[in-house]
Amino acid sequence: PRVASIRQQKISSIIKRELALIFQQESRNLFEGRFITVTIVRVSSDLGLAKTYISFLAVKDPKAELKKVNAVSNQIKHLLAQKVGKQLRRVPDLNFYLDDSLDYYEEIDRLLKE
Repeated sequence: PRVASIRQQKISSIIKRELALIFQQESRNLFEGRFITVTIVRVSSDLGLAKTYISFLAVKDPKAELKKVNAVSNQIKHLLAQKVGKQLRRVPDLNFYLDDSLDYYEEIDRLLKE
């Protein structure tokens, strides 16, 4: 894969930081108090799309929770626009994906201990 430009990296960093705050501040209103962590944000080369990887803490069905987050992605984008409007000319569309790397590491750890 192509290496992200410095601009893409900066925008990814800004979006990751602000989304983390949004998930923290809006958790009770939008996500039933769920603890959601933003792990990775990758911005497309045209800066029009931000692939955002998130993980959930202590949730039985992460895929169902992910659907809920994607269902309010326009609201999240609006909140993000209010925070970064001065820094970014255009706020990218947000696509949320499940970051299951922690589950993967835990499974590997469990297998190694057997």
